[in-house]
Amino acid sequence: MSHTAARSSLRVERDDHVAHLILTGPGKGNAMGPHTWTDIPAALDELEADASIHALVISGHGEHFSYGLDLAAAAAGLEAGDAHARRFFLDEVERMQRAFTRVAESRLPAIAAVTGWCIGSGVELVAACDMRYAHAGAKFSLREVQLAIVADLGGLQRLPYIVGDGHARELALTGKTVDARRAAEIGLVNDVVDDVVAHALTVAREIAAFSSLTTGGVKRVMNASRGKPIDEGLAYVAAWNAAFLQSADLTAALSRFKRTQLP
Repeated sequence: MSHTAARSSLRVERDDHVAHLILTGPGKGNAMGPHTWTDIPAALDELEADASIHALVISGHGEHFSYGLDLAAAAAGLEAGDAHARRFFLDEVERMQRAFTRVAESRLPAIAAVTGWCIGSGVELVAACDMRYAHAGAKFSLREVQLAIVADLGGLQRLPYIVGDGHARELALTGKTVDARRAAEIGLVNDVVDDVVAHALTVAREIAAFSSLTTGGVKRVMNASRGKPIDEGLAYVAAWNAAFLQSADLTAALSRFKRTQLP
């Protein structure tokens, strides 16, 4: 059973245990306008409240993933102002940051399927996902530096863990464009595939077949362990399993395992 729900900047399709969040703009190339920053958290709230949803795919409508921030819509907020205006700007940036953090911290494993251009905040959104796949024609550019902007929606914080510090600095300091092949070489994407959305949905279904308590736990433990000493990560996962390992999901999995012929 599948159904679709639409918001002004995205739509969500649900099919079995997988949700597909599709960026729709309304800016050209699915550019992210003012509603994006409330639509994404609201959509995640609804999806997480649905216990039947176990995984999430994020893609763009049409040819491109996203041109990034809709500069035309954001121009007024980027202009210099007094201290009150700058404080308002700070509040807005933090609100926008929370939208992508909502993806990163969601219990749902999130998979980005990238076609065409993925620019600026588009790159920062895919960096908040757990896995990334690209079509051969995809192009990535963290180009805020070209606009005299320090990328501020999580790319500078998350990309070093994905591609390494040197590659992250190269992307952020040059604003250069990298194609799908190079993105795979540096680890920005997991793989380059022909039908990238179909592939991402297939991977999501594979994940969704497992216990959502477990996959959500894997994501939470890995997030909590990032940047921490190994012993702290081990303590966290030990506490997690002490709290959640003994479950009906475990009982069912062990029962299936006993009936399975090992290779």
